Amino acid sequence: MAEYKPKVISITKRPGQPFGFYLRIEHGEEGHLIRCLELGGPAELSGMKDGDRVVRVNGKFVDGLSHFEVVELVKSSGATVAFHTLDEASYKQAKMQGVNLGEPHRTPAAVNANGQQAPKPRLCYLVKSGAGYGFSLRSIKGEQGVFVSEVVPGSVADRAGVNTDDRLLEVNGENIDSYTHEQVVDKVKTAGGSLMFLLADEETDRHYRDANVKLAAHLATTKCLPREPRIVNLTKAPGGYGFLLKEEANVAGHVITEIDRGSPAERGGLKDMDRLVAVDGQEMDASAHEQVVDAIRQSGNNCCLLVVDKDTDLMYAQGKVSPMLFWEEKKVSLAPPSYTEATAFPALFKPPTPAQERKEDDEVELKPKLCKMEKTPAGYGFHLNGIQGVFGQYIKEVVKGGAADLAGLEDDDMVVEVNGQNVEQRTHEEVVDMIRDTGSRLEMLVAAKSVYDRLKARGTPVTRQLLGNTSRAQVHSEDQETAPVRERTSSSSSSSSSHSMDERL
Repeated sequence: MAEYKPKVISITKRPGQPFGFYLRIEHGEEGHLIRCLELGGPAELSGMKDGDRVVRVNGKFVDGLSHFEVVELVKSSGATVAFHTLDEASYKQAKMQGVNLGEPHRTPAAVNANGQQAPKPRLCYLVKSGAGYGFSLRSIKGEQGVFVSEVVPGSVADRAGVNTDDRLLEVNGENIDSYTHEQVVDKVKTAGGSLMFLLADEETDRHYRDANVKLAAHLATTKCLPREPRIVNLTKAPGGYGFLLKEEANVAGHVITEIDRGSPAERGGLKDMDRLVAVDGQEMDASAHEQVVDAIRQSGNNCCLLVVDKDTDLMYAQGKVSPMLFWEEKKVSLAPPSYTEATAFPALFKPPTPAQERKEDDEVELKPKLCKMEKTPAGYGFHLNGIQGVFGQYIKEVVKGGAADLAGLEDDDMVVEVNGQNVEQRTHEEVVDMIRDTGSRLEMLVAAKSVYDRLKARGTPVTRQLLGNTSRAQVHSEDQETAPVRERTSSSSSSSSSHSMDERL
């Protein structure tokens, strides 16, 4: 039976802002589904996909919990939350096979039974000196495994982090479990002037053996390695970042060259002939040149690059591991202590400074809109979206050229008032009934989602007093075909939405 390894994602959002996705349960579908990812939002940037199933929230197994229990877990997490997710196909296959996704051996443990960080195998890089490496190997007839029996103090092995009684798991990226003692010794002797070992001490070996997890380099710590990839954060200047990205004929991957003097690239620490490994946490090794350039452009004015110099690149290649292993481990070390279980931060989100918040407020007028419409024979031309039994309504699928569009309504506008009555604490059904009972004219006070959230974060009530003299109030009464206002109980295209629940997070 196949093992299922959930993806571990940690998401950080701005104060007063959502994580950028809907958590749903849907009729005929098992599990807690990710839906309606906001383009460029924290959830999408972190690697979440539509249809993914949430298996754990902050380490708690949620597959058997109710929708509202899971929503509360997420909401009570504050600005940062860690998810274990499975893609839709893997989740359905696991369910069909009767796999208990809550079993610890199905997800290699990041924490042990005491809630402490689980031990990790170690990658150790040894460069031979005139005195050799300074260690010995032993094995016991009839028992599996080759072990380090002796480490000379001050030797190459000692300085590289090799310890007596370590179990040797890999040599230069090759698993040696099936090798005889003589074959392992021969492999070490013929390796040349350097070695990359994967090692586990007794506690680590026992931990993963008890969890029925095969030890491999992707589970290892890189802390013992003498060279590190570099995380470079860049802020774009008027002339750009100041470097050229090339595909060199004799160099694998994407190479950074022609760094401008005094540019953000030079100040950030980029070096000529650095190889670009990842953009904002997304590995680029398998991407075409145009895709990498596009990823950098889509970062806006701030970009986070993971790069390696030639020697570091060769060291990782010798162990047949990706420098992304360093990235994942580094992001965990920056995580808040209560979320140390998260083992990846594909997109590191930085909350804005007070100065940035003031600048954003200057750039966006924090005012609602007053939109007046007259119903045509076909209706008003928008969808009202909401969650059955939950407060908060918003506009979707505004028909271009329809009454709502010409009155100023836009997708994702939050509905504050209907015909002068505040509806923020009304259920979806109540608001739908109010619109149906209005007759042929409809007046709505709405606010763009970003404006609404920012005003709410400040504790500012959204009222007509904020309109001033610049409110947008238009009446549309042209006789043209527009789609009627329709009740929508969910944001999904599911045909069984009346039996579904969702929550914007």
